Amino acid sequence: MTEPHHEPVPSPAQQQALAQAIARHAQRPGALLPLLHDVQAALGHVPPALVPGIAQAVNRSRAEVHGVISYYHHFRSTPAGRHVVQVCRAEACQANGSEALAQAAEALLGCAMHGTRADGAVTLEPVYCLGLCATGPAVQIDDRLHARMTPERLAQRLQALGVAVTAGEGA
Repeated sequence: MTEPHHEPVPSPAQQQALAQAIARHAQRPGALLPLLHDVQAALGHVPPALVPGIAQAVNRSRAEVHGVISYYHHFRSTPAGRHVVQVCRAEACQANGSEALAQAAEALLGCAMHGTRADGAVTLEPVYCLGLCATGPAVQIDDRLHARMTPERLAQRLQALGVAVTAGEGA
């Protein structure tokens, strides 16, 4: 005999964020992406518990909504760390050393790309153009852009935010 499957229950704050997003967007053509953006802006992520309500509001299947959330790197299903570090991986930055910088960032932070460190201090993400193509490699830490980034400068910026970095390269 199998256990019954129970859907996660959204918290009151999650329900409120969804209700507000639905009120703003549900009647618009193409409402799914704006609705997801609103939910993520309000909650920092799109909780799996909200997928059934989102699907119903935009007359889509849960699978379709989940597919959109998982397809676009911008959306996340779990909360990000207290700080988000994005390393540009686009061609211009690659030509200026962003691959080595990305590897150094993983070593400094002790987590892989698309991951959040176990202590919740930081999430590390690739991004595919920050608009600083002439001054790469570029990094965005939270909402601040940084050009001509090196592992050493990255370690300094993170330590200034109170993020512990591992000893070794750049530290």
